[in-house]
Formats: sequence, C-alpha cells, structure tokens
Amino acid sequence: MRAGVADGERQGQLIYYVIPRELGDEYYEEFRKRFADIEDVEVVVDRRQGERRTRGDYGGKRVLRDRRRRRSPGTFPDV
Repeated sequence: MRAGVADGERQGQLIYYVIPRELGDEYYEEFRKRFADIEDVEVVVDRRQGERRTRGDYGGKRVLRDRRRRRSPGTFPDV
C-alpha cells in the first residue's frame, strides 16, 4: 500500500507513464522494469505522428445553440 492511499480508494484508476516517440527506444524498457512492481502504472510510448486538429476535414459542422429556456410568445400585461 502506498503512503496516504487506503485500500480500494484508487480502485479502477490507472496511471499512464507516456514516453515521447523520440525517446521510446532508449527509455521504454528501463521505465517498464522500474514500474513493473506497481500494478496500476502502465508505461507506453506515444505513437501519435502529428496534430489531429490541423486537418481541415473536421470543421464546419458544429452548431452553437442558446441553451436558455425560450420565453413564451406574445406580450405580457404591465404589473
């Protein structure tokens, strides 16, 4: 048990230790061995090759809406 963490308190949580792609070959095995005894830590190498949002094929479909309740139509008497 880790200091300050009770049994079951972190149940279902996983910590990912992400290594940049450029350093993966050099550090992956070292960190995998270092965290092998800790069951809720997983070492991964970042496989992304670029920014997904730079492509223009995703946009233009978002609709912004006013989420406030609409007023009833018509007029109301002065109070």
